[in-house]
Amino acid sequence: MVYTQQEHATWRKLYESMLPQWDRCATPVFLSGVHKLALAPDHVPQLSEVNARLAPLTGFQAVEVPGYVPAVEFFSHLKSRRFPTVTSVRREDQLDYLPEPDIFHDVAGHVPMHTDPVFADALSSFGALAEELHNDEQVGGAIARFFWFTIEFGLMETDKGLRAYGSGLMSSFGELEYALHSPEVARCPFQLSQVIETPFEIDHFQKRLFVIEGFDQLYEAVNELRIQFAPLGLGQEKHQAST
Repeated sequence: MVYTQQEHATWRKLYESMLPQWDRCATPVFLSGVHKLALAPDHVPQLSEVNARLAPLTGFQAVEVPGYVPAVEFFSHLKSRRFPTVTSVRREDQLDYLPEPDIFHDVAGHVPMHTDPVFADALSSFGALAEELHNDEQVGGAIARFFWFTIEFGLMETDKGLRAYGSGLMSSFGELEYALHSPEVARCPFQLSQVIETPFEIDHFQKRLFVIEGFDQLYEAVNELRIQFAPLGLGQEKHQAST
């Protein structure tokens, strides 16, 4: 992929603005992922260089897509440890907030989390379940809300206090601070029943978010979804957290 000087400049502005916020607001796992990927601060990375560092860690790879892909295709990718990645760069007047994905959202927001074995296991397990169940309208809505309030806009309680891990937060200068510090946001302990029943809208900052205690909890929540919605005969997966 060939990028213009303006697109490289946009990446540089985004990276420079987000780096100090990540240091203050991101989970240690996300910060470790940024370090492991060694993302260049001054130019848009090629997916080949990202994957060269990512794949040996958890088997995940970023795969180029032109934009939104059908749900079943998206979930199939996740199941196979491939993350559909938009390679376009947002416009300069969209630096603070972008309702649709671009390469900064996908690579800088999502991919650092894919370096963590426990998170990667949870994401792949979710993809396998979602691929099978997404066609049911009721279940499909629950699947979408689960993804939104965890993978996209999840918060975590850490030994350093409340931190963010969701990619929608990690790629938005305005919303990351808002999510952690605004008195307008309800930050609720993670309960699966509440998460899958809470509606969301994509065109404004979120007023209700959910806080997990660790990524093992996220993995177990996927198994709870499986038990609640999967057809008979689909057993609960077993998982041991990485040390």
